[in-house]
Amino acid sequence: MKKKDVLYHGLFTALAIYLIFLMLKFPALALEYASTGLQLWFVKMVPTLLPFMILSGIMIRMNLTENFVRLLHPFLHAVYGTSRNGSYTIVMGFLCGFPMGARIVGELYGEKKLSHEESVCLLSFCNNIGPIYFLSYVVPTLGIASPFLPFVIMYGIPLLYGVLLLRIQPLFHIGSGGKCSSRYVAGRPAPQSCSLLSAIDSSVLSGLVGIAKLGGYMVFFNLLNIAFQPFHRVTPVLLKVYRCLLEITSGIDYSGQSLYYAILILLPFGGFSCIAQTYSMIRQTDLPIRPYIFHKTVQTALTAVCYLIVYFH
Repeated sequence: MKKKDVLYHGLFTALAIYLIFLMLKFPALALEYASTGLQLWFVKMVPTLLPFMILSGIMIRMNLTENFVRLLHPFLHAVYGTSRNGSYTIVMGFLCGFPMGARIVGELYGEKKLSHEESVCLLSFCNNIGPIYFLSYVVPTLGIASPFLPFVIMYGIPLLYGVLLLRIQPLFHIGSGGKCSSRYVAGRPAPQSCSLLSAIDSSVLSGLVGIAKLGGYMVFFNLLNIAFQPFHRVTPVLLKVYRCLLEITSGIDYSGQSLYYAILILLPFGGFSCIAQTYSMIRQTDLPIRPYIFHKTVQTALTAVCYLIVYFH
């Protein structure tokens, strides 16, 4: 085993031992954090995401996605140069919210309806916090009196960033092996449609597996909030930022209005839980996660610049 691998495994072994020790030392707190993650998953994610997962899965398996965006595709193709399935990804990714963008990309690519290059580009800007989540949870929790400007910044930056990736210059396209393209990979067989009952059965099973995995991620990353429990001198602000970076929903609930601008800036990034969940959505494909992390970091930095301009205006 290489020295780097030894250090890597040793570090995470030590972290695991430390977390187990904390769970045994603070069992009530560990239960509280895990229960918070489980409750957020059951109350927020299951009813809002599972129906979209099943419905989108049915549409993909029955080859209905291109008809779904027939009216919008000419405009989206003119702006982004996307294929019909790429246009479907943009529409559903922005409407349904995270992590549906990543799930749709993974399913369409797995069904051979998107090229590798277009999939990597779409994943980089179509996997965001959903507008329903933003308006129904973020806005009232932060006490945003006028949500228009935060809404425009939240979704305008990734939409414009997508134009950079797909149209203007592939310099921002890290790790995909070349320029973004909406063309299918040569030699791929044409996708086959399946019957309605078969599509429903496969989509329900796939949706249940996907939503269960998201629940596990939310429980795990909420549990990591226990890491700083022994350190009493850690400032409350640092703890709030840490919780938002781990899992954005519980972080917002914990911080409230005290981290108003910090939370708005961190929303595009979504936290480490969101990154792990995104990886979960594409793990069965050969789509890389590193470009996604890079582009999300850039979009978060652009969001910070926008709010700095607003704050000092």
